[in-house]
Amino acid sequence: MEMLSLSKVEKRFGTKQVLKNVTFSVPEHTIYGFVGQNGAGKTTTMKLILGLLACDKGEILVDGAPVHYGENKTNRFIGYLPDVPEFYTYMTPMEYLRLCGEITGMESKEIKSRSEELLELVGLGNEKRRIKGFSRGMKQRLGIAQALLNRPRLLICDEPTSALDPAGRKELLDILVAAKKETTVLFSTHILSDVEHICDELAFLHEGEIALQGKLEEVRHMRRQTATEIEVEKPEDARQILSAFPDMENVGKGCVKLVNPKQLPALLHFLADRNIAPVRIERMEPTLEDLFLEVIGK
Repeated sequence: MEMLSLSKVEKRFGTKQVLKNVTFSVPEHTIYGFVGQNGAGKTTTMKLILGLLACDKGEILVDGAPVHYGENKTNRFIGYLPDVPEFYTYMTPMEYLRLCGEITGMESKEIKSRSEELLELVGLGNEKRRIKGFSRGMKQRLGIAQALLNRPRLLICDEPTSALDPAGRKELLDILVAAKKETTVLFSTHILSDVEHICDELAFLHEGEIALQGKLEEVRHMRRQTATEIEVEKPEDARQILSAFPDMENVGKGCVKLVNPKQLPALLHFLADRNIAPVRIERMEPTLEDLFLEVIGK
């Protein structure tokens, strides 16, 4: 079942068209990467999903129910973590989650048990300090706990790892993987390594349009072919190779990349004929970064 679907969604601010014919769907219990450069339209899309902005065209469904601007009926299914979550910093984590639970109409007993469960999940189970003393990473983890409090069917995370250090990013990604057992995650980011670590499916948003989408492995192999890197001892040998095979790329001192696999036999014959012994021959699988740079034309 599709937990979220967007069909031909468009959005314009004045004369600038921010989203053009955006169509994608997020299956239940998956982590879906929503990838794009800063300014590509990711946050605008999420505000449309939350009903905070009105679509100019198209339809958005959450768990089969249509999203309407200014109404929050579908938001009862959604947990939201913005890129910079805000809190009442004079509260402790438990006090803050209690307040959030009361606002959403949860019963006191459920608020207590659910808060304890989530604070343990995000690594704040023993944290008694007030939120004002928290690091950025701790606030992001508390934000996820708050977003998951009322057991949402869809968790939307807008650039949640963009300002975290490597340790903080790993902690947060691990939490999202654990959360997938209970919910569906829409994960907006421009950090491609994060997508490769945790996402099941993804869509590339470029200049307001979906450039590519699909399952992670399918997308990774959609365009760029597998390359082969050859490293030789002498720089002059590398120059000989590049001169004979002008389609190859120079990727470092004594290292060249063969993009067209059909040229590999000819290259190996070339090396043997000139007694050039490679130090390393390595098949390089295509990465999301390769594909992303290809999509944006760099």
